[in-house]
Amino acid sequence: MRKTLLTTLLAFVAVVSAWGEDVKVAAQSGGLTATLKTGASMSLTIENYGHRVFTFDDIALTANGKSCSKQGKVSKVTRNTVAETLRPVVPLKQAEIKNRYNEATVTFRDGSALVVRVMDNAVAYRWLLPKTKNATTKVDGEQVVMRPADGFVAHYQTCGSFNTSYEEPYQHKPLAEWQTSGHLATLPALFSAADDSDQQVLVGESDVNDYPHMFLRGEAEGVKATFPSYPEQWEPAGDRSEKITKEGDYIALHKGQQLPWRWSLVTNSCGLIEQTVPVQLARRSVLGDMSWIKPGQVSWEWWNGAAPYGPDVNFKAGCNYETYCYFADFAAHYGIRYILLDEGWAKSTRDPFHGNDDLRLPDLIKYCDSIGVKIILWLPWLAVEQNFDTLFKTYAEWGITAVKIDFMDHADQWMNDFYRRVVAEAAKYKIIVDFHGAFTPSGLEYEYPNLISYEGVRGLEQMGGCVPENTTFLPFIRNAVGAADFTPGGMLNMQPERYRSERPNSAAMGTRCFQMALYVVLESGLQMLADNPTRYYQNDDCTRYIASVPTTWDETRCLAAKAGEYVVVAKRKGEQWFIGGITNGEPRDLTLKLDFLDKGKHQLTAYSDGKSADYQAMHYNKKVSEVDNTSYVNIHMARNGGWAGVVTPFLTKEMKRQMAASGSKGPLRLVEGPGPIRPIDSEQVFEIVEQMPSFPGGFVAMKDFLESNLKYPDEECVSGRTIVSFIVEKDGSRSNVCVTKALSPLCDKEAVRLIKSMPRWVPGKQNGHLVRVHYNVPVSFRAK
Repeated sequence: MRKTLLTTLLAFVAVVSAWGEDVKVAAQSGGLTATLKTGASMSLTIENYGHRVFTFDDIALTANGKSCSKQGKVSKVTRNTVAETLRPVVPLKQAEIKNRYNEATVTFRDGSALVVRVMDNAVAYRWLLPKTKNATTKVDGEQVVMRPADGFVAHYQTCGSFNTSYEEPYQHKPLAEWQTSGHLATLPALFSAADDSDQQVLVGESDVNDYPHMFLRGEAEGVKATFPSYPEQWEPAGDRSEKITKEGDYIALHKGQQLPWRWSLVTNSCGLIEQTVPVQLARRSVLGDMSWIKPGQVSWEWWNGAAPYGPDVNFKAGCNYETYCYFADFAAHYGIRYILLDEGWAKSTRDPFHGNDDLRLPDLIKYCDSIGVKIILWLPWLAVEQNFDTLFKTYAEWGITAVKIDFMDHADQWMNDFYRRVVAEAAKYKIIVDFHGAFTPSGLEYEYPNLISYEGVRGLEQMGGCVPENTTFLPFIRNAVGAADFTPGGMLNMQPERYRSERPNSAAMGTRCFQMALYVVLESGLQMLADNPTRYYQNDDCTRYIASVPTTWDETRCLAAKAGEYVVVAKRKGEQWFIGGITNGEPRDLTLKLDFLDKGKHQLTAYSDGKSADYQAMHYNKKVSEVDNTSYVNIHMARNGGWAGVVTPFLTKEMKRQMAASGSKGPLRLVEGPGPIRPIDSEQVFEIVEQMPSFPGGFVAMKDFLESNLKYPDEECVSGRTIVSFIVEKDGSRSNVCVTKALSPLCDKEAVRLIKSMPRWVPGKQNGHLVRVHYNVPVSFRAK
């Protein structure tokens, strides 16, 4: 992430000798103001257009046995104004972010300071420790009490102790009930106005470096910050856990001056979706060349038990070479970048260097490379720590480009430093990292963008514990602070009261469209396809949509939302807009205005809950229609349902450029007026139509035909795939058969022969008419 536009830094110093001086800072937009009251008890009060919204109360810090700020006696105040543009390396919301703020650094007589920053939609503060001769400062404790205005309801994630994976369900209580409950909770926490104002206050932290993560506890005096103590001694507990045997009477041994940001976002429900405060407060990337950091989708085997089935599976499924080649072929077919080898790939969870005997890991890596698929290896964190000096170097030599590290389950300073050591070491060898059993993001992912995602979320692996009523809060709380590896994509869909599930036949609560929409609604640099390749093949239309959804975005707009109840979001990648919506247990009927589209005609392909989806959750309907930036779209979401779509211009900028160069008036003539697409030109070749062409018997039958009729050239000794392109004509025959991605001359020739030998297909249809459709089929070859 780089600063790329003019940055204005205006600084001046005011020398202050008063005790108990108030320091005010206002947003450049004029809405938010923050007032720091200094003195024996410090507080930071946030007002929105003159009305108090939130107060950070009783702000205090003790370091090296002394109270910082010496009862709030101020020596000087320095003010800055900044306007800049940020470009995240892995843009989860916006490719460009406007970062504007006013800031005051309030320095106290003991040399400590409090920095107060006011953005257009948030207020943040952080402590600066006094400069000392010692390289390390012992931070004994940090204090703050959260006090929203009257009438707010708290939404927070409880945990029984500091030993947590941040995967518990949310609690929803008036503030007074949280205080009397004594609940310990993780960050972030959301406070929602109980009236109809839709005022939302999200509280979080950023730039947590060399420090523990903050927790909140309800107490009689208020919701107070609390921290895990520094673990002075620990020992392994099993193959993936730790037992802390001695804790210090302090929370951190900190190097440097800057402590983490504490921030409060003040907005409405749509603002929670669109905000970028965590990016704005994070450190800038320390990496140089970052072209090797590749976000993308992942075919994941754990949720489905690594158990593909069907007529094309002629091997014993499991954590073995044949099964993972099957997953890799599936990934290659749909353009999915990665497959994940979860627990079971190694002989022992304590040994990260030897795969099980059935895996043939070197052969698997070679095969995956040959078809353009990369492997992610799962590891318990303890195995990483115990092999730290050699693990990433070895994996890089093998050709492994990503790891998933699991079960940290702690958020003290030592464990926080472990995350930093891991991503720094992994970056040396161009390896990306996905943390599971993890705390929530707090900025390290922007300093080291190879940290591609975190779990720290109650996701689909919780099976019956992953309910839509909880999931609909995630975009407003957990995902609002950074990437969340929720692992969506279940194809066996059930309403909660009918839910039954057990691996390998795992099921997902909510409708089919709920699961499809999650790929647009939720944000993660790695996005899993959790279900079985067999199920995805059986639901090819849905799978093609899911696999087409990007994991990074140029622009994000919230079209409709009410925190925890429903959300509809539109996200742009290039010239395409993807739209996703989900709802809780209440059905929704909404009207979406498409005024964010560029001028011109567009094609909307939409997937909506069917009329029976409130009972048979897999029921959905697909519709293709013509829209423009004056169009309105009425959508219906069943209870626990969703809506998913993609909008593509008929004429892309590149097509317009080519037409201008050739003098063409365009490849498609349309009937004037509103309504669905109606091609007049019978020779038009479509890329996407309402009913795509299909091999007789479906995708699995096609896969079986290819494998049964493939004649591997005797002269060859290569593995990989040839991609063959062709047009499915209106009578089901194929024309214009050609190779678009070559493997070798002999393999390419065999692939073309196979396609030409196929029986007639079921032709595609658009608006009830048979049409010509362009199609690609990959043909895989494995060396004998």
